[in-house]
Amino acid sequence: MLELVLIQSLAAATACLLMIGVFWLAHRWDNFGVVDIAWSWGFILMALIYAVMTEGYLLRKLLITFSVFAWSFRLGWHLFIRVRAEHPVEDGRYQSLRTEWGDRVHSRMFWFYQLQAWLLPVLSMPFLLIMRNSNPEIGFVEWLGAGIILFAMAGESLADLQLKRFRSRPDNRGKVCTHGLWGYSRHPNYFFEWLVWVGFLVFALGSSYGWLSVYCPLLMLWFLLKVTGISATEEQSLRTKGEAYALYQRTTSPFVPWFRSDDSSS
Repeated sequence: MLELVLIQSLAAATACLLMIGVFWLAHRWDNFGVVDIAWSWGFILMALIYAVMTEGYLLRKLLITFSVFAWSFRLGWHLFIRVRAEHPVEDGRYQSLRTEWGDRVHSRMFWFYQLQAWLLPVLSMPFLLIMRNSNPEIGFVEWLGAGIILFAMAGESLADLQLKRFRSRPDNRGKVCTHGLWGYSRHPNYFFEWLVWVGFLVFALGSSYGWLSVYCPLLMLWFLLKVTGISATEEQSLRTKGEAYALYQRTTSPFVPWFRSDDSSS
């Protein structure tokens, strides 16, 4: 147990230093949206710390490290491309926070960044539990978890690609994307992002105390549904797309992909 505390303390301190540097860059660039990129790539840093400081079975460590790297890098790169393309225009969520926080935006944003830092070691706990496992045999549940992660990454990549292609057409400017997976869920990217965390949990179930990381997909689900995900995104979409997005809300599943329904209000 002492080993876990020491490793997590080091990971937390590293994450806090990382976010202090990112906050300085965000302040200099006047774009707080860069925290999304840093947070995504921060999980690679957590995985590397755990890999170096644990003595588990090498193949298992390589498998989970590769899974984390592939997921984290893809997500961070996707966000990097988006932020770079829109800069200096800031993501609508952070523009709203600027308005809400007013003169205190910089001090409150600093602590918001530090919250993101603390979430890195908290949410990466399954990586640590997996890497401590010295069992030389990788079990079925672990391969199942890796398979869920791979499937979820493919679904999230497809959703992002479909949205990117839709937005690339000038005649779609200001319209609501209902193509592909977006015709079955208003947020398929968020759904598959959550499914990645389910995969991490399933993978961790093959290790001692892996079940303790059940809070990770639950916490991520709360964030996606109520905090920085669907709630904030839909408020912004309603402001920019109006009735077209309201109709989309009435006919399309908010999270889990499902068949569209008729607009009962029409």
